[in-house]
Amino acid sequence: MSDPAKTRRATYQDVIDSPEHMVAEIIGGELRLSNRPGGPPTAVVSALNDELGPPFKRGRGGPGGWLILFEPELHFGEEIIVPDLAGWRRERLPLVPDAAFITVPPDWVCEVLSKSTEKTDRAEKMPLYASVGVSYAWLVHPRLRTLEAFRLHEGKWLALAVYKDTDRARIEPFDAIELDLTMLWADVPLPTKASESPGHYEFEGY
Repeated sequence: MSDPAKTRRATYQDVIDSPEHMVAEIIGGELRLSNRPGGPPTAVVSALNDELGPPFKRGRGGPGGWLILFEPELHFGEEIIVPDLAGWRRERLPLVPDAAFITVPPDWVCEVLSKSTEKTDRAEKMPLYASVGVSYAWLVHPRLRTLEAFRLHEGKWLALAVYKDTDRARIEPFDAIELDLTMLWADVPLPTKASESPGHYEFEGY
């Protein structure tokens, strides 16, 4: 006889009841708890928000037209996902809803990878983002100092490019400005032998 505790699908109540210091998500009916990002991921997310916010959220030095949020709780049916950053074109979501979560799929998501989250971000969350029609995704690795950019094409992720270290590039969907990647790593220590090594996960099924 199967164990009901193992076969029961997680619900939003499980998310509500989760420890406040953990990030709670539901993927494939399973409750996933992860630690809050450590120093390097937090620094990179903050730096990226600083770079994109003025030109795209506020229209200072750029076209504006975007709503960009840090760790929004997204509900796609029974799936509950918390990306590190997510952005909506304002014609689709002019203002944040007066609710604890958002049901409108973003136009862009960014996940900042760590050793503990990379497999889930790549193998589970990326296909989920594709399934709900997110148009663009970035995967940023703080210690490797890389940014991978993807565009949705016919329901699958098309890898656009991998940017690294000191690259300066115009990266979709924020290609109206040139992004200086050195700004992302400015507050992150240089990698050492003890730093996490890259994960290797296939993109098949994205």
